[in-house]
Amino acid sequence: MRDMLRLNVGMRSTDGMGIGAVAARFGLATHVLRHWESVGLLSPERVGDRRRYGPDDLYRVAVILRAKEAGLALEDIRRLIAARDPAARRATLERHHSDLTRRIARARASLEMVESALACTHEDLTECPHFRSVVTRRAEEKATCGQGDMNDVVWRRSLES
Repeated sequence: MRDMLRLNVGMRSTDGMGIGAVAARFGLATHVLRHWESVGLLSPERVGDRRRYGPDDLYRVAVILRAKEAGLALEDIRRLIAARDPAARRATLERHHSDLTRRIARARASLEMVESALACTHEDLTECPHFRSVVTRRAEEKATCGQGDMNDVVWRRSLES
């Protein structure tokens, strides 16, 4: 048994981690790693027909997961990883920054409405002056910023009547 272990120590097939081990380490299904490879996000070494993930591959998986957590689409992540031109990378990040800023503003407005409703002691929430002011202000903000759709405009005009 000891001789057999010695033979395997320096073999290439023991270098790196297999797809199952990497998937387990990051809490992913193996098909996710295969998909990321198919769209150009990962390129693990191949030993025969097996993928072997080294330290750089593991770091890249962590980067992909963090970028997804930040809301980036796989195509944007691929662009960021592949970009050698800082200006191209910056353009992708600036677009995403703008999108995040808009989503955060909407989430804050939603939180303000929920907090206003929680603080309301009126029997009928829709009759609460403070809640009404929060809802009206949001409708006006959306119309002013051009974020509202026709329903917001009609709704806002009905409040003004």
